[in-house]
Amino acid sequence: MSVNQYIKPITAVVNNKEHISIGGCDLVELAQKYGTPLYVIDEATLRGICRDYQEAFKNYKNIKMMYASKALCTSAVVRILDEEGFGFDTVSSGEIYTVYKSCVDMSKVLFNGNNKTRKELELALDLNVGRFSVDNFYEAELLNTIAKEKGVNADILLRLTPGIECHTHEYIQTGQIDSKFGFDLTQVDKITEIIIKEYKNLNLKGVHAHIGSQIFELKSFGDEVEILVKEISRINQKYGLNLDEMNIGGGLGVKYTENDCPPNVKDLADVITEAMHKYSVNIPKIYLEPGRSIISTSGVTLYTVGSSKEVNLDGKIKRYVAVDGGMADNPRPSMYQAQYSAEIANKPDSLVKNDLFQKVTIAGRYCESGDILINEIELPHLEAGDILCVYNTGAYNYSMASNYNRVEKPAMVLVNSSQSDMIVNRESLDDLISHDNIPSRLRK
Repeated sequence: MSVNQYIKPITAVVNNKEHISIGGCDLVELAQKYGTPLYVIDEATLRGICRDYQEAFKNYKNIKMMYASKALCTSAVVRILDEEGFGFDTVSSGEIYTVYKSCVDMSKVLFNGNNKTRKELELALDLNVGRFSVDNFYEAELLNTIAKEKGVNADILLRLTPGIECHTHEYIQTGQIDSKFGFDLTQVDKITEIIIKEYKNLNLKGVHAHIGSQIFELKSFGDEVEILVKEISRINQKYGLNLDEMNIGGGLGVKYTENDCPPNVKDLADVITEAMHKYSVNIPKIYLEPGRSIISTSGVTLYTVGSSKEVNLDGKIKRYVAVDGGMADNPRPSMYQAQYSAEIANKPDSLVKNDLFQKVTIAGRYCESGDILINEIELPHLEAGDILCVYNTGAYNYSMASNYNRVEKPAMVLVNSSQSDMIVNRESLDDLISHDNIPSRLRK
């Protein structure tokens, strides 16, 4: 098994206090020390999945790993991934700047996105970002203009939509024709000709595609490789070019619940490398961009249990238990109907008899009826003050968090070898109003 096939971090155990421990740190004690809600990242699990990827592709040296930063981008996470030999796929000036300030070699960074601003492109050029994934005609013209103004050249990949509809939630499909991302295959010749004839400050190096996220069907990746390899070969032959880079994106799924059966990383590597070996075209540089599968399993979120209620639905009792977080620190259930697994950190499942479990719905604290973190999960009897641990929250939780209801964003800690370190400070009330301004005519 590879780490993406685990629900819990690889260091999760029940300690001698009969509490759940991760990274050698008691989760109840972490909640007491740092407060809740609290994001917790297990360093051993994070490094473990990085090494799963490196080991899986060790016999295919052309493949380079690039972390999809949008899943979770903090300075400490960037440092760990840099140490593990990963480059970075970024989609905003904020991600680019975070990577830069974390002392990363910027030649290992790609700037991706469907509507990059002039300011973002200028920053990326000034910081010597290694590659730009050009998404559309407008961006190609704008990037060439800015590069010409600065007297530099930008190395680019063309982002393509290969027409692959992988079986995942429609909001996280990106490779189908009806997508906001990239050039469809009927537009490739037009943009290639424009770059060759007009955009002298753009160096076309290859192509880029990303077909979606939380993908379980490995055949989709093989199909993508086939399409991209054939397209590179066709472009090179028609225009006398020597495109030699192919970025196949990421998207491998993870195990949120027992019903999820994601493939392991070795199987992914086999599908990709076998597809590559089928073709004689020489592509010296191949990039893979895992994001969710790198960070998700290493993360858990801790909440403190508060109020509860029961409702009678035609004789059936439904139990709601509320926690001190919800859709602002994890919007995925309300956006994607995402499902999660959880335990009570101070009452581990393995120590509770089956007849003491009850079905409950975990509700958030925010003023929306749809603020439900987990709908109907079997847990030991919950009481106010219990610490709920929701597993597999490393990806797209903090990175999509908001201040809805004017609530402060949670802190994040990194745990390893019985040590915990704050890597994102908890927001304060003063942080919340730090960017507010009151016009002088309204001041008292």
